[in-house]
Amino acid sequence: MAHIDYYLATISPSTYLAGGRLEEIAARHGASITYKPLDIMGLFSRTGGVPPGQRHVSRQEYRLMDLEREAKKNGMPINLKPAHWPTNPAPSSYALIAAQNAGGGDVGKFAQSILTACWAEEKNVAEDDVIRACLEAAGFDPALADSGMMVGAETYARNLEDAVEAGVFGAPFYITDDGQRFWGQDRLDELDQHLAGAL
Repeated sequence: MAHIDYYLATISPSTYLAGGRLEEIAARHGASITYKPLDIMGLFSRTGGVPPGQRHVSRQEYRLMDLEREAKKNGMPINLKPAHWPTNPAPSSYALIAAQNAGGGDVGKFAQSILTACWAEEKNVAEDDVIRACLEAAGFDPALADSGMMVGAETYARNLEDAVEAGVFGAPFYITDDGQRFWGQDRLDELDQHLAGAL
């Protein structure tokens, strides 16, 4: 059975624009997924990247144009300048880790609901009430937002180290069990073809 390590950031617009396509691809190929939320700003500083607000204006302008085009292409609403961005990604990441460990719900749906809350619903995904509502909508016990903080913090830190070791430098980032790396929601078709043995 194929496996995908999925490095994501719960405040990343590109991760949001991936939608549920990874889960559809994994289901089609019988692949399992390990969700590995990480500190995207920490990843940038470790791998030569620059936070969006510190990039040259031409890069900032292009990023917004590209996000808008991707959102239209995928039929997804997006607010290019959400009220609560950037915000602290740690609480939602800890909850994602706790949900994955607990099982019983839909981890992909929870991750996407957090991303949608940030990029389409003007909600602050660092707030407990928002996280609890997203957990419940994905079939998890909302109390997971209050549990597993120590494990969540340890795993969150380890995910960043794992990412740097594995050659990850952005989000979303997908690594298959045979070591193939795919960066960005616009590489999901290539991941699909690879899992099919066509690429």
